Amino acid sequence: MTTNTAQPRPLDGITVVSLEHAIAAPFCTRQLADLGARVIKVERPGSGDFARGYDERVRGLASHFVWTNRSKESLTLDLKQDAAGDILQSLLAQADVLVQNLAPGAAARMGLSFEALHQRFPRLIVCDISGYGEGGPYE
Repeated sequence: MTTNTAQPRPLDGITVVSLEHAIAAPFCTRQLADLGARVIKVERPGSGDFARGYDERVRGLASHFVWTNRSKESLTLDLKQDAAGDILQSLLAQADVLVQNLAPGAAARMGLSFEALHQRFPRLIVCDISGYGEGGPYE
C-alpha cells in the first residue's frame, strides 16, 4: 500500500505580495511560489502586466507571462485610489514579504519603501528589484 504524502516545501506558509511586471520581479516571485510561497500579484487595471502582450502563444497570453506567473494569485488594484491603498495595506498586514519592481522611486512615492512600511509592519521583508539599477545611465 502506498500513501501519497506531499513533502512540505521550504516556503509553505509564507505570503508574498508583489507589485510586479516584465521580467525581474515576476521571475523572482515565480521561484518563491515554486518553493511553496503564496504569491499575490497586484496588477494595474485594464492592461495588467504589460508582459501579457509580448506574444499570444498560450491561449492568447504571452508564453513569457505564463511561464513567470504560474502558481500565483492575481488581484487588480488602481493604487492611485485611496480604497485600493487600504486594500493593499490589509494585504501587507497579512504578508511576510513585499516584492516590487516599479519604476525607480515609484514605490517610495506611494509610501511603500522599507522605511515607510517598517514601523507599521515590522516583520515585513521588503524587496525592491531594479532591472537596471538606480542612479546609473540605464535607470
